[in-house]
Amino acid sequence: MNVFWIMLDSLRRDHIGAYGSTVCKTPNLDRFAQEAVVFDNAYPEALPTIPVRTAMVTGCRTLQGRPWQPLAKEDVTVAEILRHHGYTNVMITDTYHMAKPGMNFHRGFHSFQFIRGQEGDALELAPHDKNLEDYLHPQQSERKRRVIDNFLRNTRRWKSEEDTFPAQVFREAARMAEGVQDRDRLFFWVDSFDPHEPWNPPAPYDTMYTDPDYKGKRLIDANYGSVDYLSGEELTYLRAMYAGEVTLVDRWFGYFMDTLRSSGLMDRSVVIVLADHGHPHGDHGLIMKSPENMYNELLRIPLMIRLPNAERAGQRVAPLVQTDDLLPTTLDLVGLGHEAVCMTGKSAWKLVTGEVESLRDVVITGYHQSPFRCIRDTEWSLIVNPEGKHELYHLLDDPKEQNNLFETRKDVAKSLMDRLGFFSFTKLPPDHIGNIQELYEWAHTPVE
Repeated sequence: MNVFWIMLDSLRRDHIGAYGSTVCKTPNLDRFAQEAVVFDNAYPEALPTIPVRTAMVTGCRTLQGRPWQPLAKEDVTVAEILRHHGYTNVMITDTYHMAKPGMNFHRGFHSFQFIRGQEGDALELAPHDKNLEDYLHPQQSERKRRVIDNFLRNTRRWKSEEDTFPAQVFREAARMAEGVQDRDRLFFWVDSFDPHEPWNPPAPYDTMYTDPDYKGKRLIDANYGSVDYLSGEELTYLRAMYAGEVTLVDRWFGYFMDTLRSSGLMDRSVVIVLADHGHPHGDHGLIMKSPENMYNELLRIPLMIRLPNAERAGQRVAPLVQTDDLLPTTLDLVGLGHEAVCMTGKSAWKLVTGEVESLRDVVITGYHQSPFRCIRDTEWSLIVNPEGKHELYHLLDDPKEQNNLFETRKDVAKSLMDRLGFFSFTKLPPDHIGNIQELYEWAHTPVE
């Protein structure tokens, strides 16, 4: 059986129609969801880009001891395992962090293609012909100014939608798939960095969701942190540009899916679609990824698995799964479950078949090298703040996490905190150790 992994970086779950979006257009992802098993409570084991992918390809947790770093020589990866069992492995990605020298994510692949130019990728030096200030907020950070300038240099030769990164990634994946369509043991990892920022989609996507009366700058990126420096119109515009990028990604994802269908590969393959994380857009006063932003808009991810002939199409799975479960699940589906014996992840397919009712009671996640942690089950979410400003939300009644119940439901907070060992916190700054120790001890005392 063939296997296709499709990663869509920074894709918010609530921007997909199959997960409840009524504004952002994602017809191809929605069609795929109708043919797939859809997981409703999937989470990154740890954040952000590289830790997520490390957990994916090794089936092992990265929190607490594996921050943003290359794959180690001791790691056994999905490509190495499948290659041993006769698979032909192909990786196509524009996620430039994986392409940096020494990162080793290409290991075990027969063919790997790094599509250059995303975000801060050090590719072009020749100047672009744009007025940089047209893309910058007056309070744009110096770091973001450099990224946007670099991005505009890297994309200065673009002339049409076909030049955009999602088009390049999925067109190349389609070309490669058509060339080997008669093979039976293929593993494709197609990793699209979009809809990650900068958000600079071409027409018609750039105005698909924007206010036609907006007269401000063409903002395509934002500072990390508070949205206070943005006007309401500017924040709305950034959200619209992100939504346009999502629909652009959906269009080219659909192009690749059409290729798999027309070539006959779709019904001889397991196709898995997911995101590494979402993206905050001021939902809690913060924009971009940050360690303290442990809310649904960042943490809850789409995960869909399509079987050959769309078997089990439309089934929804409620129990908790996380990204280190991806490899054990894949191995289980292709009859190689025994290869997952040393992995921390578990096969989520056992939830689909009813072999088990749950894989875990809680997920525990956080940003690499940060003391912030989120502990949640399908009903509650506890955000552990090293400064003592802890938050507890009832996800069923309050999915947007606006009503902090930490002071009134300490019984729940204690129960969740009791699942987290003190040594789950790594590289704590000295001024945080006392706060975490105090909270840890509090969790093990009776409720007053």
